[in-house]
Amino acid sequence: MDDRARALLKALIERHIADGQPVGSRTLSKVFDLSPATIRNVMADLEDMGLIHSPHTSAGRVPTPRGYRMFVDSLLAVQPFEFQPQQFSEASLSAAEPSRAVTAAAVMLSNLTQFAGVVLTPKRAQVFRQVEFIRLSEKRVLLIIVTPDGDVQNRILSVQRDYSESELIEAANFFNVHFAGKSFDAVRRTLTTELAQLREDISRLMQAAVEAGAEAVEDGDGVVISGERKLLDVTDIASDMDRLRKMFALFEQKTDLLQLLDVSSRAQGVQIYIGGESQLLPLEEISVITAPYGVDGRVIGTLGVIGPTRMAYERVIPIVDITARLLSNAFSNNQ
Repeated sequence: MDDRARALLKALIERHIADGQPVGSRTLSKVFDLSPATIRNVMADLEDMGLIHSPHTSAGRVPTPRGYRMFVDSLLAVQPFEFQPQQFSEASLSAAEPSRAVTAAAVMLSNLTQFAGVVLTPKRAQVFRQVEFIRLSEKRVLLIIVTPDGDVQNRILSVQRDYSESELIEAANFFNVHFAGKSFDAVRRTLTTELAQLREDISRLMQAAVEAGAEAVEDGDGVVISGERKLLDVTDIASDMDRLRKMFALFEQKTDLLQLLDVSSRAQGVQIYIGGESQLLPLEEISVITAPYGVDGRVIGTLGVIGPTRMAYERVIPIVDITARLLSNAFSNNQ
């Protein structure tokens, strides 16, 4: 595109984001020193490129997901976000418990954007620092798993016989000496040969511990959502019942959302998914803006905002970016 077409596309999208109405050539002719006929010709070219289209009920044009993509990639000028301390406080994220910080971040994103805030909870360490076994009753043993980050997970094991305290200490010592610093999957692969030297009943306890430990790690990934009902106030989404059903199915099932957030955690900085361009988010009228957060340069999760494609990207992008930085600081301070 030439500079004139780019300027017209930028003006059309900014006007549509502002008022939600199709934008006609006469409206744009008031902004540019061009005749309506010239503007109509440029708009026809933009439509041929798949960047804008004309709704059935109007002669004006609205952006397509492809048009929004060009807008955010090459036409958008993100301005520094000025926030009020009472709205955007690092203190509200500096909770002793990570789960509270994650929930606070989701609420903050929703309140600041008036859309849905989402946070992928921190990935638990795939390796463990130590384990401990505690007898609860005749055939129930508590497995305590401590990760290198100090995170503690508990699992109750149902065992085939009663174990004495000395046997449980022996099993924990063997586990910690031979397997500390490894993942439970790695332990599972070497279990057969390593446990040959132990009695069969102790081996069974080890097997149960490995399976429970692997489940504890797998259960660590989840997503916290705040403010999804605010999207009911967005006309572009709420005006179509089928669209609403698909959107709330996304929130209820969470599988696609988890995949999208997990994919974005492997990228650097803010990522923007627009309309149906991502197979993980097949909704034309919805965009997702994400950013990773972490500790000491290591990504441990992702957060973002889900809203309409017709959102003020120049405002939402820095909100997502700053929240990710604040949440990173909160986790770093709690190390």
